[in-house]
Amino acid sequence: MSRVFTREEFYELVWSKPMTHLAKEFAISDVALHKICRKHDIPNPPLGWWAKKAAGKKVKQTPLPKAEAGGGERITIASGNFSRESAMLIDVREQARIVASDGDDDDMAPSHPIVERTLAKLRKAKVSDIGIVAANGAGFIKCEVASSSVDRLAVALPRIVRAAALQRFELVAGEGAAKFKSETETVGFSITESIRRETHVLTDAERAKKEAWQRKRDRAARRNSWDDLFFDRPRFPEWDFHPTGQLSFEFEQTYVPRGVAPRRSFRDAKVQRLEKMATDIAVGLAVLAAAKTEQRLKCEAEQRRLEEERRLRELAARARHIEERRLAGLSAVLSELDELDRLRRLISMLTSEISTAPTPRLSAFLAWAREHLAKREALLTANAMEERLEAERLFGDDDDHGFTPSRW
Repeated sequence: MSRVFTREEFYELVWSKPMTHLAKEFAISDVALHKICRKHDIPNPPLGWWAKKAAGKKVKQTPLPKAEAGGGERITIASGNFSRESAMLIDVREQARIVASDGDDDDMAPSHPIVERTLAKLRKAKVSDIGIVAANGAGFIKCEVASSSVDRLAVALPRIVRAAALQRFELVAGEGAAKFKSETETVGFSITESIRRETHVLTDAERAKKEAWQRKRDRAARRNSWDDLFFDRPRFPEWDFHPTGQLSFEFEQTYVPRGVAPRRSFRDAKVQRLEKMATDIAVGLAVLAAAKTEQRLKCEAEQRRLEEERRLRELAARARHIEERRLAGLSAVLSELDELDRLRRLISMLTSEISTAPTPRLSAFLAWAREHLAKREALLTANAMEERLEAERLFGDDDDHGFTPSRW
């Protein structure tokens, strides 16, 4: 729970014990505590002051200067958090607590249009079977409370909105319920009231109705006439629901892997009420938004890493596809060269034999073979190879023709 001091009270506290000891009590770093003192123009003991005092030496206490015109007379120290958070969130929390020192949960806060619309809807809403009224949807704060708690919301909500504004969050209405929005993040929230469930106890009227039906049942049993009897059996609720008056403010769920999630819920308790928790809620808002940003950046970095891995895999697969196509093209050319070489040897061998005893069919074959060889050799000239490679889309910008990246 946040603690509120006047400047004079905080000044006396700072000079009553070392800053390191006071920082531990507030669950804050002494650096942040020094910043709060500077922010509110409160002098604090210089280095070595406490050692000199412990040694019995004479020390001088710097007097408290007057507050600057327009400066606040109250200092709020938001409650600390002892959970294991990342270094980034710890720093954000401390900075938010320094900013929150200007707030005051005891002062009435100016209203807000979205708050006014929400309160008006709650006051006009029909009470549900469990005793609550609800507001939700575009332009409204998501609330589910008893009618008797609406006046409390009229005090708490403006204070929360004002405390959030100190942390540079604005209450905005969008397509869904109203949310807090900063320059980088949007955080949803809701306010609910806990409901106590008890076994329903029949009222006098209900008990009389049940007894009347039982008498009717007994008469029907004596006459052995059961027609429509069970359709007339009265039905009573199994449970009674009672709003407890205990309000709960909850931020949206934020996933924080490998760490402790920031606080999301702020509930009424014996020593604290929602109306007095605006500063703590606003600090929690700043930390939760930072956690969302941290997680989003991690997800984006992971996505970039996966995308780069996919890109490299695709490049490697594309290179393999190109090399396979080139090797297949080369194999086809070498195969043709080997075939032409064998054809030359055949023509040479047959020519030496036919010179002594020419035959018509063999002579026709050799003529055709020489012509076929000439045509095939023409296809392996430099110009012909250029046309061939272009047609087969090899060794050019379209070398990866037919490549399809894997879906996986």
